[in-house]
Amino acid sequence: MEPDRKLLLMAETGADIPAELAERYDIQIVPMHITFGAETKDDGSFPSEEICAYYDRTGVLPKTSGSVPEDFVRAFDAAHEKWPQARILHLAYSAATTCSYQSALIAAEDRDYVRSLDTRVACAGQGAVVLTMARLLEKHPDWGMEEAIKAAEDLVERVRMSFIPDDLEYLRAGGRVSNAVALAGRVLGLHPLIEFVDGKLVATQRLRGKLLKLAPQLIRDRARQQDLDREELWLIWTPGFPDEVRAAAEAEAKALGFQRVTWIKSGGVITTHAGPSAFGVVGFSKK
Repeated sequence: MEPDRKLLLMAETGADIPAELAERYDIQIVPMHITFGAETKDDGSFPSEEICAYYDRTGVLPKTSGSVPEDFVRAFDAAHEKWPQARILHLAYSAATTCSYQSALIAAEDRDYVRSLDTRVACAGQGAVVLTMARLLEKHPDWGMEEAIKAAEDLVERVRMSFIPDDLEYLRAGGRVSNAVALAGRVLGLHPLIEFVDGKLVATQRLRGKLLKLAPQLIRDRARQQDLDREELWLIWTPGFPDEVRAAAEAEAKALGFQRVTWIKSGGVITTHAGPSAFGVVGFSKK
């Protein structure tokens, strides 16, 4: 980042922003946390495959937790020391799902150079908002905080995220569905379609079939029903995601005219909730 740049972006690890892109745009990343039994680790400090390996080994699902005020105090102070002239725009993980947004507000009470905005989405949905804002700031280096917030609010209104767990086992283990529902889903090949509605994760439909069919179908349905902008599509995957499904999904996206397809690997937070081989779609509805 140039020393006199006006704005610096910040997000939690749960945004799943690839490290090379965070470095490219000087996006500051604040850790969320994963607890494995008696041990708590920072999300992003280990590969998400460890979530699946731990569950396979122990039968116990790790627990996720949001960033606490001390995480933001450290992040705000470190960024301010390095770039004292920059103001910080924190584009937060959905406040309806975790404490991170509130933690940031607490940490920013005596720091007038910080503003936080609830993106009302998470994972690659939040990441798409942050990365799109980073590109906008690069195009508009003269923007101040108010111009940036206005642009970010527009992105928040238009971002759309949907994902499909491959099975219901992790949702069952996390207490989000019953044993009976998980068993029925396994027998009947049912998958919940999970979407963000008013900042909350909501199961909006039940889909039937294998991911090889459902992944292209989800891209096709969301592109048309949500009138997605064709400039870029973000596709989410968790550990174990099959190569043949990846190829089918990418082919469908290109056939629909998406100019750029960006694959985002889920970190520990979403992997803990969605389990292995999950698939998701993120895009922006047209203005």
